[in-house]
Parts: sequence; C-alpha cells; structure tokens
Amino acid sequence: MRAIVIGGFLGSGKTSTLIRLGTELSAQGKKVAIIVNEIGEIGIDGDVISKYGLDTTELTNGCICCTLKVNMKITISELMKEFQPDILLIEPTGIAFPQIIKNDIELMNIKDTMVAPLVTLIDGSRFKQLMKEVRHFSMRQIIDAEVLGINKIDLMEPRQVPIIEASVQQLNPKAKVIQLSTKLNDEHWYNFIKLLLEEDTAGKTAGELRTVSPELQAIEGGLVADESMDSIEASGISSYATEFIVDGGNILPDVARTVVKETMDLIKSKVLEHSPEFVGHIKMFLENGSETVKMNITAHYEEPVMELIASKTEVPKFKILSAVSNIDKKILENLVDSSVVDAFALKGIKVHKKSDKHHHHISLSK
Repeated sequence: MRAIVIGGFLGSGKTSTLIRLGTELSAQGKKVAIIVNEIGEIGIDGDVISKYGLDTTELTNGCICCTLKVNMKITISELMKEFQPDILLIEPTGIAFPQIIKNDIELMNIKDTMVAPLVTLIDGSRFKQLMKEVRHFSMRQIIDAEVLGINKIDLMEPRQVPIIEASVQQLNPKAKVIQLSTKLNDEHWYNFIKLLLEEDTAGKTAGELRTVSPELQAIEGGLVADESMDSIEASGISSYATEFIVDGGNILPDVARTVVKETMDLIKSKVLEHSPEFVGHIKMFLENGSETVKMNITAHYEEPVMELIASKTEVPKFKILSAVSNIDKKILENLVDSSVVDAFALKGIKVHKKSDKHHHHISLSK
C-alpha cells in the first residue's frame, strides 16, 4: 500500500484534489481508500467524497496530529485488514501540521506500506493574503513539505504563477514545486500524479528529502520547537462545525439553492464586521431530495461558489463548517447559528440543531 498525505491550509483545494486522484486511480484498477479529518464534531468533506463513489473513513472532533493518533493507527490497521487498498489518501484538516501525521505513519511500521513524499497544496490565488493573515502557520506547512503544489493556477493571472513559484521555492529550497489545477486536464496534473507514485521517492523520511536553508532555520525553529503543540491553537483560526435538521421534509430545489446562498451571504456579512480581511473556509452542505447543495468561500474578497451533487435524501440535513481568521470563537458560533435560523425562517422553514454526539464511521466496500 502507498500512503499519500496531502495537506494545505483551509480552502487550498485538498478535497477536490483527493476526489480527482481517487477517481482516476480507481479507474486504473487500483483500490483507493481515503481518510478525511475535519475540525469539530461535524464532517462535510467525507460526505462529499463518498458521493463520488470513493470509500472513506471520516475522523472528526479535532486534528489527527494532536488528538487522534490512536484512532489513526487503528483506522489504518483496519483498512489494511478489511479493505487492503493499493492507495491510501489522507487529507488532514487545513489547520493541521501534516509533517507530524506523516511521521506518525512512518513510525507505525505498517507491513508492505510505502509513504509518498509529503504534499502541501497552496492556493496560489490567495498566497498574498495567506502570508498576511496566517503567515507563520502557512510557512510551517510550506517548510515541512517535500512536494509543494501551487494549486488553482486556473484562477491566477499567468504572470503571477512564476512569481509565487519562486517565492515558495525560496521558503523551501529542497521541495519539489509543481503547478496544478484539478479543473485542468494538462501535463501539470499528470506530472503531479507521477510524482506521487514514483517508486524511488516513496518510503524516504523527511530528513532524506528535505533540508532547510540556514536563513530560515531561526524561523523554522520558532515554528517547530514544540511538536506537541496544538495545531488548531497555533493556526490562530477560530472554528465551528454544526448540523441542523430541516423540519417538514424535503424542500423545493430552487428554494434549497436560494436558502443556502442567503445563509452564506448572511454569515459572510457578519464575519466581515469582526474580521474584514479574513481567510479560512466557510463551507455548507444541504442534503435535500435528489441533490446536495454545497457552497464554500475561502477569503473576504471572494464570491461564494455553489456546487450541485446528485444524492437521495429523505430527511434534509444542513451541515456547516466555519474556520475563520481573527475572530472570537464564541462570536463565530453565535453568528453562524443565528444566520442559519434566520435565513431558513425567511423562507418559512424551521430548522433545529442535531444533537452534538460524536461518531466515527467506516464506510468500506470490496
């Protein structure tokens, strides 16, 4: 089995990358399993990935690298025993330190398992903003990486791509820097896959693949001095995940799309009052009838993006994950809850919170 850890800050495109990787590798006849980790009790990305026909194990309630090491080991062992995947894709939460996760996997000494070079995805379209709002945390993820993927190049001005490529290469001179976009069917994407599957790079430790330039040692020293530090706290991001049940059964598709958009607009406007230049990830997910409405935003200057996914739902559910820079956690919780209730109420729809109970689930098939 080849284990591939793909990290990156919130909204860097990890889930979309895993979906495309998993889909294409499965089409080649490989058995692919995906471990998804999200902040809090409510998982969204695992549900989305499952809707694309990929097998997922979802870990929630924290960060893999600081609270779920034991469950991670048990999960991988069970995957090896019951599913025997050829490829294991691991998506840490965007406010995790992926290097610690990769190190833990290597220390497990799992039989017949090779660990691919650690990937950090960087949203090239937000690079300047990330360096401003969450500089030290983003630099830690960049410096730790063995492969740096400048993602979403389709959203960037062509002249900006080499500038950002040179900037991240300077931060981590030993990493392999590549460009990619999950929306493009080009040589960059296939070079990315080839790099992850190369036999001569798998199984090597970070120390063998990476060294840090002397001018960055002082910076890195301050970032990694305490490997046991809670990455969620270190990120400076407040996060909140919750789930609502929609009373009265499924609603009309047009109404569902409208209420999701209005919920997002309301939350964004309230967040801007407290954090005018926020970065992070606000994403929501309304399962309703024959389709799931997914919407997300990753920075203050963006317009939310909506995606429709085919599904089959008898009891509509609304999940939301908010992870935002420079805002008090309690304020974030209150504005999210009130925005959801108010937006649905404007359409004459009542919602109630699902009981906050924590469940791990494994969804596998042979």
